[in-house]
Amino acid sequence: MQIEKMKAKYLNPFTDYGFKKIFGEEASKPLLIDFLNALLPNESNIVDLAFKNNEQLGESEIDRKAIYDIYCENEKGEKFIVELQKAKQNYFKERTIYYSTFPIREQAEKGDWNYNLKAVYCVGILDFTFDDYENEPEKNEVVHTIKLKNQNGKTFYDKLTFIYLEMPNFKQTENELNTRLDKWLYFIKFLENFQTIPSIFSDEIFNKAFEKAELAKFGQEELYNYEMNLKIYRDYKNTVDTAFDDGKLEVAKNLKAEGMNIDFIMKVTGLPKEVIEKL
Repeated sequence: MQIEKMKAKYLNPFTDYGFKKIFGEEASKPLLIDFLNALLPNESNIVDLAFKNNEQLGESEIDRKAIYDIYCENEKGEKFIVELQKAKQNYFKERTIYYSTFPIREQAEKGDWNYNLKAVYCVGILDFTFDDYENEPEKNEVVHTIKLKNQNGKTFYDKLTFIYLEMPNFKQTENELNTRLDKWLYFIKFLENFQTIPSIFSDEIFNKAFEKAELAKFGQEELYNYEMNLKIYRDYKNTVDTAFDDGKLEVAKNLKAEGMNIDFIMKVTGLPKEVIEKL
């Protein structure tokens, strides 16, 4: 007897539609503010945000397919780019660095100007993990915060910050959520799987988030648009993930044919030993 899979009650926040619904609408600003304040240092506390035109962040429609961007500014003039990355993509780090140049350049003033820039934060929520961390602690970390530093590890410039969240590395259970950020990461990662609201989410902000994410509250057109977007997300992610996996297999085959030892191949490709042995 085949058991029918339980229908989702809440949307998938890794879709463009779902991410915008929760964080990218005017009515969602309290949620975005709360999330960013949980992620950023205490001294960067945000009181209010204004959404800005995000079209400048992409050169074409094709360029935007793998990422959904939110671009906003707080009451102090600091800029925030929040990007959702659904699947691995070549030169993703370079892309986020390139995007950071737009909010820097737009601060230029006509005439005499002292170049006193406002801070820029680029936040990437990743539905995958980076493959280029050599030491084990970094490989398993969820939050990666990057600033410009000199050869001694001292911050050279503190107004440009990149924060990447590797969501697959987030493995905490409900009983292990200690911080506000823990709760947000748990919410984002498992939202589509919830059938009831966990007791850990008892405040007004999260009640609002669950309310906005509840599919039963969507109109017919909203639901249709979301379901089409969900299909695109799943098809795209499966295609890209398969391509990356196939590429790793090809590299592993070539290295094995060259007589490289399995431990080395595991380190280079990230593939498990059993898979490499069968090649």
